Amino acid sequence: MAADQLVNADDLEAPLISSAVSYHDEHRSRIRRSTSNTTSQVALIGSNLCPIESLDYELIENDFLKQDWRSRGPGHIVRYIILKWTLCFLVGVLSGGVGFFNNLAVENIAGVKFVITSNMMLARKFGWAFGVFAGTNFVLLMFASMITTFISPAAAGSGIPEVKAYLNGVDAPDIFSLKTFFVKVRFSEVSDVDVSSTQQVVGCIAAVSSSLYVGKAGPMIHTSACIASILGQGGSRKYKLTCKWLRYFKNDRDRRDLVTCGSGAGVAAAFRAPVGGVLFALECVSSWWRSALLWRAFFTTAVVAVILRALIDICNSGKCGLFGKGGLIMFDVTSANVTYHLIDLPPVLVLGVIGGILGSLYNFLLEKVLRVYTLINEKGHVYKLLLAASVSIFTSCCLFGLPWLASCKRCPAGLSEACPSIGRSGNFKKFQCAPDHYNDLASLFFNTNDDAIRNLYSAGTDNVFQKSSVFLFFIASYFLGIISYGLAVPSGLFVPVILTGATYGRLVGMLMGSHSTLNHGLFAVLGSASLLGGSMRMTVSVCVIILELTNNLLLLPLVMLVLLISKTVADVFNADVYDMLVKLKGLPYLEAHAEPYMRQLTVGDVVGGPLQIFNGVEKVSNIVHVLKTTGHHGFPVVDEPPFSSSPVLFGLILRAHLLVLLKKKTFLHARTLASIDVSEQFSAEDFAKRGSGKHENIEGIDLTAEEMDMYVDLHPYTNTSPYTVVETMSLAKALILFREVGLRHLLVIPKSSSRAPVVGILTRHDFMPEHILGTHPFLLQSRWKTIRLGKSNLIEIFSGLC
Repeated sequence: MAADQLVNADDLEAPLISSAVSYHDEHRSRIRRSTSNTTSQVALIGSNLCPIESLDYELIENDFLKQDWRSRGPGHIVRYIILKWTLCFLVGVLSGGVGFFNNLAVENIAGVKFVITSNMMLARKFGWAFGVFAGTNFVLLMFASMITTFISPAAAGSGIPEVKAYLNGVDAPDIFSLKTFFVKVRFSEVSDVDVSSTQQVVGCIAAVSSSLYVGKAGPMIHTSACIASILGQGGSRKYKLTCKWLRYFKNDRDRRDLVTCGSGAGVAAAFRAPVGGVLFALECVSSWWRSALLWRAFFTTAVVAVILRALIDICNSGKCGLFGKGGLIMFDVTSANVTYHLIDLPPVLVLGVIGGILGSLYNFLLEKVLRVYTLINEKGHVYKLLLAASVSIFTSCCLFGLPWLASCKRCPAGLSEACPSIGRSGNFKKFQCAPDHYNDLASLFFNTNDDAIRNLYSAGTDNVFQKSSVFLFFIASYFLGIISYGLAVPSGLFVPVILTGATYGRLVGMLMGSHSTLNHGLFAVLGSASLLGGSMRMTVSVCVIILELTNNLLLLPLVMLVLLISKTVADVFNADVYDMLVKLKGLPYLEAHAEPYMRQLTVGDVVGGPLQIFNGVEKVSNIVHVLKTTGHHGFPVVDEPPFSSSPVLFGLILRAHLLVLLKKKTFLHARTLASIDVSEQFSAEDFAKRGSGKHENIEGIDLTAEEMDMYVDLHPYTNTSPYTVVETMSLAKALILFREVGLRHLLVIPKSSSRAPVVGILTRHDFMPEHILGTHPFLLQSRWKTIRLGKSNLIEIFSGLC
């Protein structure tokens, strides 16, 4: 799709400008409107994008809603509080159940595959073994790819960029629908609450079980956010699956808080890390936070931990098949007493530096691969499936072929587990070796990602793996993780990065030898932390997640040091992986800081036209015409004589509220103020926000010619206290206000009272750097850029110090 077409799609909330401006301002506006914005953020991705809109976090204050608020007593407040905590409890219960089911299904499906393949290897039927292994992987991945491609494309990828954008105020269609939940169970015929999340569950299980180098943590976070969003949509009015209690949550503010709790619950379900889940929601995905939300998020993740513990106790009795008696992804395998000395600090520092470099390189290569995949995927469904099939075959060949390069080792004496391990997971895979021997590289490749991590983290295994095998596994896992992400399947990055980091960490420990007192398992844990810090740039949340995964608080100082160093090094080269993915997906994410060049512009420099204004009492035909010919979602309401002595801004009315008024047909025969009680004709539920991505449209409303000549009094339904800024305010200052308050529309008023009462409206589109720099290219010279490491940079820095 061409860049200008994408810009038009994004201009559903295009900036507006007043017609009552001076000649100089009109000339500047004409120049701005004639400039083709070819640098729009959404032009970076080569696929057809659905219209992206903003969420309404602002409190609407109009006469009708004020009257509704006054009618609510203490009982309503109690019910509202109970509902909030009840929904958090349900999110925790459902997320814990889905997380347990995911792990149970993956371990059993992948386990059966590995057992059958191992049995054929024992019978020396190597060709059949490869056929079963590659064929099973192919069928599982193609199933995941097909249901994602044809049922819910929004379920592809990890889902964390979408959750992050939603909590920033971006409303993209289907990102939290029930069918995304199914892929990442299909209930699309059951309700008008979206249907994207069950697909994420089924698709994620199939993709991870296919030995593809993807994780289930990202899809689990997306799935839990879907659960929270669906519960927060208040049921379905179409099928009468709702009640008065649920109407309290039919607004974007409460849904945002519930989705934030859901994202934390996803981390808790994926890693059994409740505190890490809360910190992840705070550090990585949330754009607004407060103490009350912290308490509810912690409650939600605590419920997840309790549910998982209860379900895992069932598995301890051996009723979970090949899932065994382990605890999800809980790597309680490190030394009981971790001791380290000053001599151990240099290797840890090296780990941090290498992790930062490898993490930034990982992001760089991933971006290049995703751009190539985008060009392939946009050619159609067949190409998406062919790409997935190609990666599946290549991955199977690598996993089955590379262990043949490793030499067999004799089983160590005095082991607590069987060697070789036959018919189950373990450190000692026989593969093609003779009896009482094992293939250490096959022990890593012929396991699920979770079991491979557990093997690398294991204490007392310093002599189990060869340096050459660990090096081969590191190279393979590093690049397979890059080419596996971006396919049309639900896929996460967390687990592959943890696995790759553990491999290179263990390799560094083996190279250090006697120069360090840390065992190789601890080096693997620190390697995971360093690569996570280098790729995802999270510090506090990753630190706590790692500690909860390993159940070892003694590692805290070393993990903190590694994370700080790796993040600092990686920040020199590029942005974190999730910011990169948000940009590639074309999601208009507002950063917490304003670029310095924004201080050179005022809000009056970026508003565009034309501005559509409604009178306090407006003709129906005018409203219908404006709604049909524009895609704007907010309109200034101006009172003019005889309703006021001079034109004055009364407030702002939303498109959704105008559609409700037209649908109810509460019209007046003359241009006069309404004298009836609006509470008798409307209820607060009529103006409640519908589910994410669902909106009414003007084409579905039939009006007669007589009704088109009638009038509507907009005063009772207009927000009389919208946020306004004067046209001389700097764009940087307006951005901070817009983001921190969570606005969708920001009215610009003139500095002089002699002009029209409103100059224009600022929306999310006006604050995007691509839009600003596209319309004001001279600012490119003063745009702040991240310092990149290079010879010229170093010379300039040190010369400035002298």
